[in-house]
Order: sequence, then structure tokens, then C-alpha cells
Amino acid sequence: MEISDLFNILHNAVESQNFGRKISLKDMAKELGIPMRTYQDWKLGKTNPQAARVVMKMLGKLDDDEIVRVVRKINKLDGERR
Repeated sequence: MEISDLFNILHNAVESQNFGRKISLKDMAKELGIPMRTYQDWKLGKTNPQAARVVMKMLGKLDDDEIVRVVRKINKLDGERR
């Protein structure tokens, strides 16, 4: 799987959680706190952040419940830092 596939799958999943409403690259990048061009390059496969592949491999070693717990903890910590 290419990193661009990962970002496209995740982008689509977030849109699905948003009742199927499209989310622009600009809005998603803003929500993630990164430049729109960076996010666009990731989705198009022009650049590949190495960390994304490593994070996915690490999450893949966990069972489903643990993945949910870890992601929620990460989101909580990220929210506290903003």
C-alpha cells in the first residue's frame, strides 16, 4: 500500500463520519495543523512522510480495542496542547 492510499482512505473515512459531506484539502490541512500543499502532496503521493508508514505498522500490531484506546489518548493529548 502506498502512503497516498493511506491518506485517501483516512480522508474518505473522515468525510464518512461527517455524514458524507466533502471536506476540502484546505479544510483538512487546517484541521491537522499543516500546510495545504503538504497535505495535497501526501494525498497525491508526491511526497511520503516516513512517520506515517511507521505509525501504521505500529497500530497494525495492536488489537482493535487497543487501537481505539491509543488513538483516543493521542487525540486527548493533542487537544490539551492546543
